[in-house]
Amino acid sequence: MMTLDEKFSALAADNAPGQEVRQAIGDLDAIMRGGKLDGIPVDFSHGDVDAFTPTPGSSAAWKDGFERGGPQAYTEYRGAARIREGLADRLGTYTGRPISAGSELIITPGTQGALFLALGATVASGTKVAVVEPDYFANRKLVKFLGGEIVPIPLHYQGPPSENGPDLDRIEAAFKSGTQVFVFSTPNNPTGVIFSNSSISAIAALAAAHGVTLIVDQLYARLLYNGEVYTHLRACDPQPENLVTIMGPSKTESLSGFRLGTAFGTSRLIDRMERLQAIVSLRAAGYNQAVLDTWFREPSGWMEKRIREHEAIRDELVKIFRAAGFRTAIPQAGSYLFPQLPPLDVDQNTFVRLLRHQAGVTVTPGTEFGPGLSDSIRLNFSQNHAAAVAAAGRIVKMVDLYRK
Repeated sequence: MMTLDEKFSALAADNAPGQEVRQAIGDLDAIMRGGKLDGIPVDFSHGDVDAFTPTPGSSAAWKDGFERGGPQAYTEYRGAARIREGLADRLGTYTGRPISAGSELIITPGTQGALFLALGATVASGTKVAVVEPDYFANRKLVKFLGGEIVPIPLHYQGPPSENGPDLDRIEAAFKSGTQVFVFSTPNNPTGVIFSNSSISAIAALAAAHGVTLIVDQLYARLLYNGEVYTHLRACDPQPENLVTIMGPSKTESLSGFRLGTAFGTSRLIDRMERLQAIVSLRAAGYNQAVLDTWFREPSGWMEKRIREHEAIRDELVKIFRAAGFRTAIPQAGSYLFPQLPPLDVDQNTFVRLLRHQAGVTVTPGTEFGPGLSDSIRLNFSQNHAAAVAAAGRIVKMVDLYRK
């Protein structure tokens, strides 16, 4: 059994996305080469909501929530009934299966909050949990914190899209050997891989056959490139008995500052999640919930324009990194790149901090997404286009400075 110190050590935040670590490792100046590189600082650890502004109407919706006063400030623990009714209709239509607003949907403090509640509702000490590697950094950390046992599932992401995806043989073996929960993101964070229809259908069938609970993070399901087709797991038959889908408007819609997320699925699990939320945070911020009235109601053409703009940045950054010899997969969706760097003569964490200190570029080390990924970095390219391109050039220069 883990001690309290070990539990909280599993939640280490030093290199978590958005957490700028400014302390030096040893004498950083002693190993810094080439002086400081000129350029506008760029933080690739999260999206830039000044470069990609929140959806139209979100400010007015928040103001409306504020003006509602007490009834909006102190909603039900699972969120205001009025807002859940609209969300259930729109999310059910989008994901291909009806949702009961009363029993199958909860509004949470961000999708991070939804993930914590979903894992808290399904993972106890000793629970075997299948976790994709690489995948969202919090999955592994929360499973460890809750006392679960991680069962790693490799993700193929460097080949052509038809060959990418989770290792289905390993998933089946994990389910047969007693895995009780499978948590994963599609589109995958950090690689941008979309789980194919055949992969999603196989996962649904295997989970139904072996009684495995599925927690699927679909945060980037709307930001799809090149006409990609997306399969919603909850629309599959047979459907697993226990399933939670997580979505929110924080990334694609640039509404991160409102800290809004949703989870929908098996009523028994949503009920558990509400009970946990009632203790942890009571509810998603009351006034902010009103912003969800704008979600899936963006002006005509708005989403298409946002996709085109992200796709243009993605393509230019991939071109820069590939020209420099970095192995870089092209994301099918989302706003992340996960380039593999050549061998360096400093360790990954030192290089990441040198990159920030010397080049004004913040990235997230690959080891946040899997223990064996010390040669990769993650970039959120939802940035000012010109600034992102210039920063990518500085990353290449820094790699050249510190190559073995």
